[in-house]
This record gives sequence, C-alpha cells and structure tokens, in this order.
Amino acid sequence: MSPRRSLPPLNALRAFEAAARELSFKRAAAELHVTEGAISHQVRALEDALGVKLFVRLHRGLRLSEAGARYAPALQAAFDALDAATRALAPKRGGRARLRVSALPSFAASWLVPRLGAFHARHPRIDLALHSSAELADLARDPVDVAIRYGRGDYPGLHVEPLMTDAIAPVASPRLALTRPDQLRRHTLLHDGTSAGWRDWLAAAGVRGVDAERGLSFDDSGQLVQAAVAGHGVALARLRLAEADLRAGRLVQPFAAAQPAPFAYYVACLPARAEEPAIRAFRRFLQRAARASPG
Repeated sequence: MSPRRSLPPLNALRAFEAAARELSFKRAAAELHVTEGAISHQVRALEDALGVKLFVRLHRGLRLSEAGARYAPALQAAFDALDAATRALAPKRGGRARLRVSALPSFAASWLVPRLGAFHARHPRIDLALHSSAELADLARDPVDVAIRYGRGDYPGLHVEPLMTDAIAPVASPRLALTRPDQLRRHTLLHDGTSAGWRDWLAAAGVRGVDAERGLSFDDSGQLVQAAVAGHGVALARLRLAEADLRAGRLVQPFAAAQPAPFAYYVACLPARAEEPAIRAFRRFLQRAARASPG
C-alpha cells in the first residue's frame, strides 16, 4: 500500500506556481480568475505551511527566493503532467480532440493552410484551430498546443523538432521577363524588412551596380511575396513561402543562385504533452508534409 501523501492545499500550490511563472501576483490572479489578494493570501499560507519564504517581496515586483527557485520547476512539471494526463482523456470524451496550433501568418497562409485538408482527411476526429500571429506563443501560458516557429531552434523548456530548412532567392512575376541578374538595376527591389538580404545576395551572385537600399520594404513575408505576384518588383523571398505561387506560375525564380536562409522551421510543444495522441499525430503529419515539400 502506498504511503499517504502530505501535500499543501492544491489552491495554494496553483497560486504559487502561477505567481512563480509570472513573477507577479496581479498576473497570476488574472490567469486564475481570482483577486490579487487571494493569490497573496494563498502564497503566504503555503509559506507558513512549508516554513520557508518562497518569494522576496520587492517594491516593484517579486523575486523567487532560493527555496522558491528550487520548488517552482518541480511544481511546474507536476502541473504540466496533470494537464497532459487530463488532455489525454479528451479523445475518450465523445471520440474527438481539439488541437490549437500557432504559426506565423506568412507561413500559415502559404505553406500550412493548403495542407490542412490532407490532415483533416487523415484525422477527421481532430478539430484543429489555427492561430496565426507574429507574436511568439508562450506554450506554458497561452491557449496553444503546438507552435511552428522560424528561428534557431533554441527554445528552452520545450520539446523541439526540426521541421525543414529554407532558401532565399529572387522571385518575380513572369511578366517582368528577367533573364540576367544585371537586369535588377532596372527593377524595384522588394525587401523583407531589411536591405541586408539583398546586399548579401547581390554580393554572393557577383552583381555590381545595383543599389540594395532602394525599393519597397514589408514587415510581413507573405505581403512581400504577394507584392511580387502583383508585379511591383523583384522580391528576395524565402522559397517555402513562395512555393505555391512558383508552382502555379504566378512567380518565377529567374536566377539559379539561392542562399540558405539564416533560420529554419521547428515544431514545438510542452515536453509533457509531446506524446498526446492529437499532438503526436500533427507532429508526424507535419514531418511527412515537409519531406514531400520541394526545397
């Protein structure tokens, strides 16, 4: 027979875990839908029960004490495990699961959305909700199950799998009839937020006499590609994002020279949830789709 556990009240543990993540009683209160005073009271009750101080109260915030810094990760892992176990029961409740996915708007629109029909056909009992945002999702706090990220893959505290790399090259409407890189002198350059990309590509391709600073700049990669489709100029684009337009002939890649993109695509989720059926199915689907994707 297992020994009886001697645990503090669950509400006090939840209050401390949320406050430790946020380093704020106010934000923890908003997350748990209680008052700030209730969070403070629960944390003090927990400190009294344990006989240690978990926070250093500062004039403008909180800092974990040495004991609190040791205790918080264990509690976070325990709550993650409880959350994962609870979610794992979801397919048994009516046989359906709900999966919330976060991705950049440009990647979602150009690469992910065209493939979602195939995912639904393969997994008709998984209801997928796509959230596209330029903001980085916090998987420990936001209502997101899986995130597809473009970066270096260094996401501490998450289960991370490489999805695919990318390359950067000029793309343009076929109406521009480009055949040689030196023709870029006569066309508008379309930038993805900075001129550094064009400067590096022109140098690598040995093209001289083209001002890499001029042209139109976009802070969204999807808008950059659509500007090229509309014939507004030549875009230096990530080829994964231009894939559908290249295949349909709305864009062409007039020059063979392409450079590896500085970052890659990754799939991320909480470690405790990586093997949940719906998350595992979506991860495997993404990997199959990436292997079948040209590039």
